[in-house]
Amino acid sequence: MRNLTLATRAAALLAGAAVLTALAGCGTERGGRENKALATKAPVKPAEPKKIYGLPGMPPVLDPKDVYAADRPNKLSPVVKDFPSRVYVPNTNSNTVSVIDPATYKVIDTIPVGVQPQHVVPSWDLKTLWVNNNRGHTLTPINPRNGKAGKPVEVHDPYNLYFTPNGKYAVVMASLDRELVFRDPHTMKRVKTEPVSCYGVNHADFSLDGRYFIVSCEFSGELLKVDTEKMKVVGQQKLPFDGAMPQDVKMSPDGKKFYVADMMADGMWVLDGDTFGKPKLLPTGKGCHGLYVSRDSREMYVSNRGEGTVSVFDFRQDKLTKKWRLPDGGSPDMGGVSADGNTLWLSGRYDSEVYAIDTRTGVQVARIPVGGGPHGLAVYPQPGRYSLGHTGIFR
Repeated sequence: MRNLTLATRAAALLAGAAVLTALAGCGTERGGRENKALATKAPVKPAEPKKIYGLPGMPPVLDPKDVYAADRPNKLSPVVKDFPSRVYVPNTNSNTVSVIDPATYKVIDTIPVGVQPQHVVPSWDLKTLWVNNNRGHTLTPINPRNGKAGKPVEVHDPYNLYFTPNGKYAVVMASLDRELVFRDPHTMKRVKTEPVSCYGVNHADFSLDGRYFIVSCEFSGELLKVDTEKMKVVGQQKLPFDGAMPQDVKMSPDGKKFYVADMMADGMWVLDGDTFGKPKLLPTGKGCHGLYVSRDSREMYVSNRGEGTVSVFDFRQDKLTKKWRLPDGGSPDMGGVSADGNTLWLSGRYDSEVYAIDTRTGVQVARIPVGGGPHGLAVYPQPGRYSLGHTGIFR
């Protein structure tokens, strides 16, 4: 009897378990359908954008994937929207600045400045153009609203001029003095001097977060890495090419690479700025000199001064895709891109002329006579929230 009772109980338990399993199965199926429906209807949460912890006081990075996001065609700051469009050309051998009206391709003014003007540099706040009178040891301010020059400011050996991304300091590239001189961006009063052991500090560009910048030393064939906030050199390397002569420096839109033009290696060095490791050379043409990013951030125009050409580098394809040749030769050097992005303006360093090139076709649309030894011309105004200096590096 006891065995029968146990058997009966076991059978009952098994039956109950079967019923529960069946019910559970139905519930799982129904719940699965409901969960699936809910999963289908639930909105997909977008990925959080990468947080950029920039240099203190620096305007926020608009797009971590494109540092040039503020430089779109005709996206002019309220500060400059009423400035007349002009091309300012420093003539190193004539001690003047030629002013070109880009609408007519004519020189409309010639401004006397100091001895050996090298570059025309937009200030961080976009309100002033500074002419770097290298051997005259002065900076001449030009008001871009009316084209009038102001009283020169004494600054020793101002070969080139940059501004920290937070606008706190101007950085004078004192080439022959072998110094990086941090100054007040308005008065140009010296704040700190950082001596360097390389020779010919020249051009630069800042990292995505603005916390460091890479500097070219043209006469000793070296590169420097400088901590922006500490105002101190934190890295130095010799380029792996005998006789290297690095020039212009530009960062890729995504901030992952720096490109350094080298007029003796006839190409661009490609460098990881974060690691500051060994760079690789990408040949572009004889006398590779100036680097200018297109308004859509897809391409970079590379002036090859020694052969009268402009190479076009595609960032996405990571390769050169075109080469434009000036029809009558020339020495394309430094310059900039028009506000609408349709014209590349370059000085003809050894030919006393300026070239205007259509960026859509690569066709030269104008060749304009200017003074002797035209160098770092500035196209102004240009899109952007603030200037990092040189002939116009805008963020």
